[in-house]
Parts: sequence; structure tokens; C-alpha cells
Amino acid sequence: MQIIIDDLTDPRVHALLQEHLAGMYANSPAESVHALDLSGLKAAELTFWTAWEGEQVLGCGALKQLDPAHGEIKSMRTAAAHLRKGVAQRILAQILHTAQQRGYQRLSLETGSTAAFLPALALYEGFGFNRCGPFAHYREDPFSIFMSLEIQAHPLAATELTQQKGHPA
Repeated sequence: MQIIIDDLTDPRVHALLQEHLAGMYANSPAESVHALDLSGLKAAELTFWTAWEGEQVLGCGALKQLDPAHGEIKSMRTAAAHLRKGVAQRILAQILHTAQQRGYQRLSLETGSTAAFLPALALYEGFGFNRCGPFAHYREDPFSIFMSLEIQAHPLAATELTQQKGHPA
């Protein structure tokens, strides 16, 4: 599995993002969906990653800078055909590594509260995230769960995960 910083130009990535948005709207009321569309993911304060195996996009995730010490996880999605293969864990590990590298002290996220989001909750809890109140622009919502993780700054190893623009061959 190769994880790259993605430039959001590949139609395969667009299809994954459509799958993501469809899933969000299928499992939450429209006013409770906080997923970003393609243009939202191209914002300067966001870094977007995709995971690849050969020609197949396996999943995606993004990190949004809220302020110099606080980041937000956005657009975490594993393609339906690649569930239960460790894709989300690898992407989340990359996001955490980058947040740490940037010196963030806190990483937060919003996810849904219905049964469809139980695997996501288990993933985040497994990484040490705890439930918290709304942050940034969010408000209390029965269809949202907010989570946060306090990050410790650590020196980075000389070698880092692959971070390149574009897509594998």
C-alpha cells in the first residue's frame, strides 16, 4: 500500500469522494453532513492523502489546519471494495504523523452518530481519541460525535512515509 499526498485530479479519486458523500447523506440528515466536496478539499489549509495498491485507490483522508496548534481530520473513507484491510489505520497513522510533524497539540474530528459510523468510532477510539464537545464552527447535533486527541511533540525519524503529488503509475 502506498499513501500519497493527492492532487485531486484523478477520476478514480473523484469516484471515491462521490462514494464518500453518498454514504454520508445516506446515514445522516443533510443538515448534519459536514463532509467536504472536491472544491472544499482543495482549500489551502487542507492536505489530502489517498492510499493506493497498483491502479486501485483504496481510501482517503485529509488534515485541515484550524490554527497553528489544532488540526481536524476530514474525509476519512475506505473504498467499499477494500474494507477491513487496514487502509483507514494506515491513513490515520499518516495524518497523526503529519499533525505531530507540524507541531499540533490537538487533533479533532466530527463523525456521525448512527450505527453506520460504529467502525469509524472504533478506529478513532483505538488510536486514543476521546469524545469531546463541538469545536471550531461545529454546534451540538444529535447526528454528530466530536472527538479529540492531545498530541505530544516528538522528534521525527529521518525517513518519513511517502509524500508526493500525483498518482502511482
